Amino acid sequence: MAVFVLDKRKKPLMPCSEKRARLLLERGRARVHRMVPFTIRLVDRLQEDSVLQPLRLKLDPGSKTTGVALVRESETVDGTTGEVIRKAAVLMLLELQHRGQAIRDALTQRRGHRRFRRSRLRYRLARFNNRTKPEGWLAPSLRHRVDTTLAWVNKLMRMAPVTALSQELVRFDIQAMQNAEISGIEYQQGELQGYEVREYLLEKWSRECAYCGARNVPLEIDHIHPRSKGGSDRVSNLTIACHDCNQRKGNMSLEQFLAKGPERARKILTQAKAPLRDAAAANSTRWALFQRLKATGLNVEVASGGRTKHNRHRLQVPKKHCLDAACVGHVDALENWQQPVLSTKATGRGSYQRTRLTRHGFPRGYLTRSKSAFGFQTGDLVKAIVITGKKAGTYLGRVAIRASGSFNIQAENGLVQGIHHRFCTLIQRGDGYGYVWTKIANTQGDAGIGAANAAALSLPGLNAGVSRATG
Repeated sequence: MAVFVLDKRKKPLMPCSEKRARLLLERGRARVHRMVPFTIRLVDRLQEDSVLQPLRLKLDPGSKTTGVALVRESETVDGTTGEVIRKAAVLMLLELQHRGQAIRDALTQRRGHRRFRRSRLRYRLARFNNRTKPEGWLAPSLRHRVDTTLAWVNKLMRMAPVTALSQELVRFDIQAMQNAEISGIEYQQGELQGYEVREYLLEKWSRECAYCGARNVPLEIDHIHPRSKGGSDRVSNLTIACHDCNQRKGNMSLEQFLAKGPERARKILTQAKAPLRDAAAANSTRWALFQRLKATGLNVEVASGGRTKHNRHRLQVPKKHCLDAACVGHVDALENWQQPVLSTKATGRGSYQRTRLTRHGFPRGYLTRSKSAFGFQTGDLVKAIVITGKKAGTYLGRVAIRASGSFNIQAENGLVQGIHHRFCTLIQRGDGYGYVWTKIANTQGDAGIGAANAAALSLPGLNAGVSRATG
C-alpha cells in the first residue's frame, strides 16, 4: 500500500512505500500531514525538483458503493506482434459507501411531517406549480452520489499527481468503437458475448441461486419458463441458478419444480418483473458524473460494464467494487492488487435540525447550540487509552460527543460507551466520513463467486508521529 507524499508547498509528489515513509519521518525529513489516507509532507523538496510518473484514477460508480483505484500505468510494445501492452500497478484501493438512501428517508420523513402539520393545523395553497427545476436537476439523494464521488476525485488529485481518469460508463459500446463496421449477429459473437446480460442478472438476483439461495458457488443462467415450452430469452424470463438446481429443474415449469415451495415460486416471479432500483440510480447519475469529470480538464477514458467484467475474469481478480475499478478500460496486466482496501463510509457532518421530534412531527427535546465539547466534535477520529476500570484498553474510531464529557467511540469491534474525554486524543478532525481498512482474500474471481471476505485492519501510521498530525 502506497503512502501519499506532498512537497513543502503541499503540492503532490509520487507516492512512496510505507518503509520509505517511516524512514523519512524518523530522519526528520517529513511531517505527518494527514492520518487517513496516510499522507506525509516533505520539508526539503519541491515539486519542480522531482520526477513524476503518469497516474490514472479509475472509477466504478455504483448506487450504494463506488469503487476507486489509483494505478500507475506503463506501456510496452510486444517485439513479435508489435501490440501495445498496457500494464497497471495498483497504488491504492478505495470503496466509497454512499448515504443516498439515508438522505431519501430523511426527506420522506420531513415531507410527512410537513404535510401533517399543513393539513391538521393550517392550510395554504400548494406551491409545486410555481417552482421550476433547472436543466440537469437531480434529486438530493442522487446528487449526493455525484458530489461525494467528485469530492474524493478532487481530494486524491490534491494528494497524487493524477494525469488521467477512467469511468465505467455502462452504455458505451466498446465493440463498435473498435470496429465501426460491426453489425447484426456479430454483436452477440464478440469477445464480450453474454457479459452484459450475465452481470445484469447477477446484480438483480443478488448473486445467489434463485431456487436454493446458495452463494459463493458458480452460477448459471436458467429460463424460468423453459424454452422447450415456449419461453423467451428476455431478461424478465431469465434467472440464475447453481448447477445442481439447474440440472434438477431441466424443462419443468417453475410451479412444478417448486411444488413444495410455492412462496419461493411467487417471490421469483415477482422479482423477475421488478426493475433494478440501484441500476436506475446509477444510470441517472452516470452522465452527470461524466460531465463533472470532463470539467476537470483531464483525459477521461470510458468503458462498459461488460468490458470491466471481461477484464476481471481474464486477469482472475475477485469480485469487489475497488477491483472492478482497477479493471475499467484498457488493461492487459494488473499488478499489486492484493493490498488493503480503505472502506470509506459517508456519514455526513451532522444535521441542521436541533430538535428531536415525536412521531407526529412536534419537537420533544432540544439539542445544544454548540456542536463541540471539550475540544471535540462528533465525527472526529480519536484514540482513547483507558488505563484502569472495566473499560481498560485502547480504542480507535469516530467519537460521538456529550455535554457531560462522557463520549461514545465507534471502534472497529463495536460501540464503546462512557469514555471520559480526558482519555481521548485527537487524531484527525471529522470530515464527514468513517474509515475502516479491510483485506482482500486471495481468491480467484468467478461469475458466481461473491466478494472476498474482509478482515478489519488497524489504521496505518498511528504509531508514527501521532502528535505531529495536522490534517
